[in-house]
Amino acid sequence: MSPTEIFSLANMIAMPMWLLMILLPKWKVTRFLIDYKIIPILLALVYAVYIFLAMRIGGGMDFGSLASVMALFTEENAVLAGWVHYLAFDLLVGMWMLDQNKELKIHQLLMAPCLFGTFMLGPVGFLAFMLIKTIKQNQK
Repeated sequence: MSPTEIFSLANMIAMPMWLLMILLPKWKVTRFLIDYKIIPILLALVYAVYIFLAMRIGGGMDFGSLASVMALFTEENAVLAGWVHYLAFDLLVGMWMLDQNKELKIHQLLMAPCLFGTFMLGPVGFLAFMLIKTIKQNQK
């Protein structure tokens, strides 16, 4: 499969998980996928393959300066690995938020925007969740 096809496949794997987490967070299938981290593990496998290919083609990874990181993202396999990295870690953060919410019991109408924010803007959704979590914990 081409990197373009893998990119589409990775997105198609992540999107349903986000929909389940946002719309049906307590459904037993959603909980199973969260508890066993099925989708992030699949994405991690894809990441491992493409980061290996990027390193094999482009040599070592240099994260020492903005210019060197920008250079890394000119290689197709490295860009794909970077994107899959985002998909996997954002999902893990969303799953962690839902795990935290088992005890917090934040209403789903507040959780949904946090999850959507994490899906679309990563740290922004996480920040929103942490603010709501802090407020909820301070009300006790």
